[in-house]
Amino acid sequence: MSTPDLSIDLDLVRIDPAWALRIPLTLALRRRVLPFASLHGKVYVACANPADLASLEAVARFTNQPAVPVRVDADSLQRALTRVYGDGRRAVGSPTGTEPPGDDAVALAEELLRAAVMRQASDIHIDPSREDVRIRLRVDGVLEEYRRLPASAHAALCSRVKVMSGMDIAERRAPQDGAFTYQFGAVEKIHAVDVRVASLPTKYGERMTLRLLASQDQMLTLERLGMNAADLAAVEHMIAQPHGLVLLTGPTGGGKTTTLYAAIRRLLASAPLNIITVEDPVEYEIPGVAQVEVDSADKVSFEKALRSLLRHDPDVLVIGEVRDLDSLDVAVKASLTGHLVFSTLHTNNAASVVTRLIDMGMAPHLIGATLRLCVAQRLVRRLCQHCRRPEPLELAQAQALGIPEQAGQSVYEAEGCLYCAGRGYSGRMGLFECAAIDNHLAGLIARGATEPELLADLRRQGFHSLLQDGAAKVLAGQTTVREVLNAVTEY
Repeated sequence: MSTPDLSIDLDLVRIDPAWALRIPLTLALRRRVLPFASLHGKVYVACANPADLASLEAVARFTNQPAVPVRVDADSLQRALTRVYGDGRRAVGSPTGTEPPGDDAVALAEELLRAAVMRQASDIHIDPSREDVRIRLRVDGVLEEYRRLPASAHAALCSRVKVMSGMDIAERRAPQDGAFTYQFGAVEKIHAVDVRVASLPTKYGERMTLRLLASQDQMLTLERLGMNAADLAAVEHMIAQPHGLVLLTGPTGGGKTTTLYAAIRRLLASAPLNIITVEDPVEYEIPGVAQVEVDSADKVSFEKALRSLLRHDPDVLVIGEVRDLDSLDVAVKASLTGHLVFSTLHTNNAASVVTRLIDMGMAPHLIGATLRLCVAQRLVRRLCQHCRRPEPLELAQAQALGIPEQAGQSVYEAEGCLYCAGRGYSGRMGLFECAAIDNHLAGLIARGATEPELLADLRRQGFHSLLQDGAAKVLAGQTTVREVLNAVTEY
């Protein structure tokens, strides 16, 4: 077996659990080897001693691929081993830690959760069919197949997840919701991830989706969301105001909640404030914020909670979603009475927010008097900076991005390497358009101006669209043309 002179910084590698969890715990910890990626039919193994051919041959047997040793720093290898396998006392796999995870329901559920955490996945999908059970992870917004299980393992796995999430294991013909907290890591340093679970009866059994919610230390700040300097300044200026309505728009899964929570944390850091949220459900816990979760039993309904909000002397209100005229009425009245109000709305872009609010039944003069900022956003995958490949921007691509004058400019495409587990991307970033409502624009809204008129006025003020923000990020080498065009449809 050859031992090429490869070396990487393992702390920067996004380890692929599909390979790391294939070998026994004892082999990994005792022989200090970690398979972390597969490229071109070979599995790459991090090891402090690349000359240990016996360990590499053992890894090759378990993975059914030739093993290529990669030299890494001993300390970074130990950190990665602890991150993946724990310290042996909290091991993934069988109770003895001598076999790789099999079809045992407890070990299987642990394996799937640990794999999702390692890949920084947002969801786990358990999807039964006639022949087998497909397990997929949603990573950076894209579904990746993790493994397939025999159909016989499905019932036990679903029952295990139901027990963990407090659901009724005897009920298999009605949708259910549940939640639990998954703890992982070494005994000395335990981490926790909140998991929301939903089940749905299908022809071949229950389909289960597990949503993993990032822990507090993983949450992004405003500076790290991907806003350009002008948008960041507009958001910071608005959240420093004592009152007004701020709306975040975009599709489900577009990152609105992350941006909303980043703004709340910025407010908390700037001054002692009484902040109350009404959410369905509460996605992330924020210390210092009173978070109200809508109860499915209707004891705390969205409407009841909203009616009670103003009796609790809030400085800032966060309404999870403006879903109807009642919630919009509370938001507008609160902002008129001197409160700063944040909420989300489903529209395609920032300029269409006013049209949507009018369609919901709100008078234009009230919208003009309260609305202060609209932020539309999308999420795109961020290029891996270790393997991105330069390519000339084609004329058709430049025209689609709205920058035909930039045709021939060097941009980057995804390639795939050991650092990104062959995906070509690592993490996500936001595309933003921010419409700040000044006095002139508020007057236009109050007079019933159309959406094209509002957009023309915004552009005179230097407003840039989602597509323009995406084009700038493509030229900066942060993402690809395909990612931007898939995420944004220009209007």
